[in-house]
Amino acid sequence: MNKNNDSVHEKAILVGCQLPRQNDERFFYSMEELKSLTKTAQGTVCAVVTQKRDRYDSATFIGKGKVEEIITLEEELEADIIIFNSELSPSQVRNLSSHFNARVIDRTQLILDIFAQRAKTREGKLQVELAQLEYLLPRLSGIGASLSRLGGGIGTRGPGETKLEKDRRHIRFRIHELKTQINSVVSHRERYRERRKHQGAFQAALVGYTNAGKSTIFNKLTEADSYEEDQLFATLDPLTRKVKLRRGFQMLLTDTVGFIQDLPTSLIAAFRSTLEEAAEANLLIHVIDGASEDRNQHEQTVKRILSDLKASHIPMLTVYNKKDQFGEDFIPESPSISISALESTDISLLLETIEKEVMKQMIYYEVKVPSHDGKLLSQLRGETILITQEFNKEELVYECKGYALSSSSIPSISNKGE
Repeated sequence: MNKNNDSVHEKAILVGCQLPRQNDERFFYSMEELKSLTKTAQGTVCAVVTQKRDRYDSATFIGKGKVEEIITLEEELEADIIIFNSELSPSQVRNLSSHFNARVIDRTQLILDIFAQRAKTREGKLQVELAQLEYLLPRLSGIGASLSRLGGGIGTRGPGETKLEKDRRHIRFRIHELKTQINSVVSHRERYRERRKHQGAFQAALVGYTNAGKSTIFNKLTEADSYEEDQLFATLDPLTRKVKLRRGFQMLLTDTVGFIQDLPTSLIAAFRSTLEEAAEANLLIHVIDGASEDRNQHEQTVKRILSDLKASHIPMLTVYNKKDQFGEDFIPESPSISISALESTDISLLLETIEKEVMKQMIYYEVKVPSHDGKLLSQLRGETILITQEFNKEELVYECKGYALSSSSIPSISNKGE
């Protein structure tokens, strides 16, 4: 981190409370993930405080002793913000804020803040604002003291000071207004998806845990300029581009927002229309960071969210990424492929594997094309997976064999599938 950036990075104290039902591995991984989220939100972690309890304290989430410890740390480190690793109730935020000078936010608000930074499209910005307002509405009485500081740090980006200082009735009206606008955008997206279906386009979607390398793979396959960075939630808005497979068939590929453990259901609901790009796909390409020690947990999180989206029935290709960083004891589960998104030979292998997966959902055809019908030959190369093309000198025709979608718009092969 350069010195210029250090001066604007807020100092954060992270706080976690481990209950008996949480094992050490999951708890400490969750705290490490909170560090990464804080870094992504442009914060600097200066201390981590953890506590084991039988249950959360209803008033302050953690015990009185830990509150005193954090008060001392806050003064000593001159912290700007205190981030809790679980969702706080409105009363807990209010009570904790009375003890500290620094702002108090929780994991949900931190993720919302990152979403506010990442949203670029109109739909993404509307969804972020809606999720933030619905989160903040019941907490207004607890954050009154910090409203004057809104718009100036982690957990405050998004709607901004002027909206949040209005009364609840105004905020409810704004929520209703946002939902109306989002429904309009969602309807447009659904019409667009229906048109793609009607046109017989094959749709694949990259899914996976955040920071697994989906955007890097997307850029290599589509030669697009999707934002790629070693950060959580580097991609928020979905991008869809055409991809040409090895034999010339063109399909549509969508890069989706990354998943994360303990993602509040309200956030999943807010971005449901975005995630539905994955739910409507013909093929899911599940990218897993094979170098992560928590890859099994990541995989289960993704599958659980896909199940919530009713997308678990869609055919899936599992891709372990970052193979150059795999541990010696890592054995990829079968069936799957292992690649490094930075290696061109591995991207070629991925394209070849995707093509095989697409063929599984196609019908086989054999057709004879007159030598003068260049247009049909061109269609076969671009709209089907053409396996062989041999010229018959006696009949002056091309004998073509391949695979096509059952909804193919090419009349001469639509009735010749076997």
